[in-house]
Amino acid sequence: MATKRLSDDTSLKNKDIFRASAGLSSVAIPSTPTIGTATKTGGTTATVTFTAATLGASATTFTATSSPAGGSGSSATSPITVTGLSGLTNYTFTVTATNSNGTSSASSASNQITTDSANISVQYLVVAGGGGSGNGGGGGGGFRTSEDSTTLSLIGQTNYTVTVGAGGAGYSKGSNSIFATITSTGGGRGGAGTSGQAGGSGGGGANDSGTVGGAGNEGGYTPVEGYAGGNRSGFGNSTGGGGGASQVGFNAPQAGQGGNGGAGRSSSISGSSVTYAGGGGGSGSSTTSTGGAGGGGDGQGASNTNQTSGSTNSGGGAGGGYWHGSPSGGSGIVILRYPNTYTISNPGGGLTFSTSNVSSDKVTTITAGTGNVSWS
Repeated sequence: MATKRLSDDTSLKNKDIFRASAGLSSVAIPSTPTIGTATKTGGTTATVTFTAATLGASATTFTATSSPAGGSGSSATSPITVTGLSGLTNYTFTVTATNSNGTSSASSASNQITTDSANISVQYLVVAGGGGSGNGGGGGGGFRTSEDSTTLSLIGQTNYTVTVGAGGAGYSKGSNSIFATITSTGGGRGGAGTSGQAGGSGGGGANDSGTVGGAGNEGGYTPVEGYAGGNRSGFGNSTGGGGGASQVGFNAPQAGQGGNGGAGRSSSISGSSVTYAGGGGGSGSSTTSTGGAGGGGDGQGASNTNQTSGSTNSGGGAGGGYWHGSPSGGSGIVILRYPNTYTISNPGGGLTFSTSNVSSDKVTTITAGTGNVSWS
């Protein structure tokens, strides 16, 4: 056995030198840390606590590693933040200690965690209920879509509110539609002795001197959710058309005829192009007006009975009723599109919906109700 001569002329064997050096950080690696608790902090991250060994060389860095592989993180102190995990996956973790001399053996495994679903990119179309008629046509419901901006990044296994706005009854405004942070404003009712009402799109002006169409984009959004209603324009026995999601309602073109409803907007979120939120045509005493493309109802003419309601689940405004009848606006709709690796649910019920596959996505169409949706 080799020996080492010391300054006092004594000696140590090699194994004694190793034992003596075990507490010297200059030559020894750290001892194994003691594992603590793993806690999920989302779909791709977790924290892991540990206790450093009290004996042996000091460590400068502690590293947590996931099993199955993919996630890791390092820190000089507890806890360690681990990144790079996958959503909805079971993991355990071990911790090692490192200094300039090397790395310790791994600790025992931590408790098991299951990460949340990773953030989900959700496209949306939210159309509010169309405005009911007065004499003027009802305004189309507010129209808002991720096709104009960015998708929503949502957290799996978290509830998000959905409301499908009802169409306004005669002389009533449509109801708002809601998905998560997105609200579309109900269409304004058509004027009846007053100006048209403001809304997602505004209602048309009434057959009364000085009345005008209601303002659109009541929510003040950019891009706008809809446009203003049309005016009576000084002609007798005539009213303005309701505004639509892409066009103002038309002014009355002549005495006895209401203005046509403004056109709605198309969306291809469902996989095919569909137009929503047309304005209702204004009423007149002799000639029928036309509702705007996107479910707007036609306005009354000479027959006194040919005015129509906005189409169901279109957000179309109601056609104006000059002497008789008060049609309703069309109900709204909420459409959600997301990767087909996820499944949507309606915790607690309350929603009427269906889901189909479109390319590599799923599309959920919600046609009625109020409730929550969640993804897993």
